[in-house]
Amino acid sequence: MFGNQAFFKREQIISISGATTHFTRLSGSGRSVTFRFCPTCGSTVYWEAEALPGMIAVAVGSFADPTFAAPQHSVWERRRHVWVAPFCDTAMQHSD
Repeated sequence: MFGNQAFFKREQIISISGATTHFTRLSGSGRSVTFRFCPTCGSTVYWEAEALPGMIAVAVGSFADPTFAAPQHSVWERRRHVWVAPFCDTAMQHSD
């Protein structure tokens, strides 16, 4: 899975509105991740991971803000497609 997301503490989220459909799957570590997506177009809007309790990840594209802050971490770079350039100025959190 490739994505660009922003993580927020649940208490930082003022409200979540609108209809969503969800899908839960196991991550590479065997923990659950629940994705919430638009039931009309299928775009993933946000998700919650068992490994990060109390956190909500929001797809950066949902903000429609070209000035949104640049990534601070890059994960799973060794699994990236060869055509995806690594973020050279970010800290890699996971190597496998």
